[in-house]
Amino acid sequence: MGDIIDLGHGVRAAVTERKGGVSRPPFDSLNLGLGTGDTREAVTANRARAAEDLGFGVERVVWMNQVHSADVLVATEPGGVGTCDGVVTTRPDLVLASMAADCLPVLAADGEAGVLGAAHSGRLGTAHGVAVNLVDTMVAQGARRDRITVFLGPAICGRCYEVPPDLQAETAARTPEAASTTRQGSTGVDMTAAVTAQLGRAGVGDVLADGRCTLESPELFSHRGDAPTGRFASFLWRE
Repeated sequence: MGDIIDLGHGVRAAVTERKGGVSRPPFDSLNLGLGTGDTREAVTANRARAAEDLGFGVERVVWMNQVHSADVLVATEPGGVGTCDGVVTTRPDLVLASMAADCLPVLAADGEAGVLGAAHSGRLGTAHGVAVNLVDTMVAQGARRDRITVFLGPAICGRCYEVPPDLQAETAARTPEAASTTRQGSTGVDMTAAVTAQLGRAGVGDVLADGRCTLESPELFSHRGDAPTGRFASFLWRE
């Protein structure tokens, strides 16, 4: 389990890792993702174990059915919020979760206003601005852009994320910072750089980043490195 990060005003964030669960290979072992091919029983047990280790009940968690969209929903109850790639809440007891295994988790909070948001920004979500939509939805729920703090979880880095030139161009069309060059000298995408730039242009300057590359960090799940594989979660909650 990763460290708990203090985002101020009682807001906490944390990223789970691979070990400490009950899933069998190739999902070993703390796989929190349904729809990966793992058993529902193992994933359910892992989710309960991860929540307990972080100090909250799993019954408080809001889960998204992530589909690489730019859609953001507002959660008023725990459990499945629906099909989206961003979720916002003003309920102080809810825990938001973003699942990933190379895509970029985005956790955002205006702790003073009590507005939390979480997003899953994969290549398509990054191209279509899901992080900006998340911020806009938070503002509509009472947050202020200049008070929002964002934590970007681990993701595949721009030196490892090789894509064909047309996909790089598509991703960088609205966000030039998305274009990267891989270690092999080929075209790539840097989702962390892209989302950081998007947030800055949206008026959010307080951005922290985990910094780890999922492909290069054996303690994290990586779809590109290990598929089929599990998913880790980035959680956001209020104490």
